[in-house]
Amino acid sequence: MSSLLTIDTIRIALILTLLYLAYVDLRTFRLPNAITFPMIFLGLIFNFYSTEKLTNFSDAVTGSVLGYVCIWGLNDIYWRFKKQHAIGMGDAKLLAALGAWLGLSAMVNILFFASIGGIIGGLIWLKMHQKSIRSAFPFGPFIAIAGIIELLWPQLLQTRLLSSLI
Repeated sequence: MSSLLTIDTIRIALILTLLYLAYVDLRTFRLPNAITFPMIFLGLIFNFYSTEKLTNFSDAVTGSVLGYVCIWGLNDIYWRFKKQHAIGMGDAKLLAALGAWLGLSAMVNILFFASIGGIIGGLIWLKMHQKSIRSAFPFGPFIAIAGIIELLWPQLLQTRLLSSLI
């Protein structure tokens, strides 16, 4: 008899959670700590104890810390120059959660796809809502979509896109 916590069940739960967070961020410009904090801790616990890990524990810790620090650092640099926030810390916690679940190696793909999606989707969002280019738009949905891409097609950037260029 197989366990209820198969790797496929975990992936489905993560995808559903990411879709919910994307929806909430689109509607409220917020990513609730009540979901992002447990995601971080559960990802670390899962990758420490599970035999069906998504990554090894040290990569989960490093990915989580790097995910948070990347967003926090961008925000800090922007704050120093413009005296306003560039990105919300909910986005940093979401990226930390994805790092905890998927590890350091996933961060490049997630940041790449979230950035490309954020540029294209952000321009569309601003146009649809008749906002200026300086207006805020939710970035969490693009991080969530990039996380889903990484869950469904791990290392897509390295294995499929970059290998076809070489």
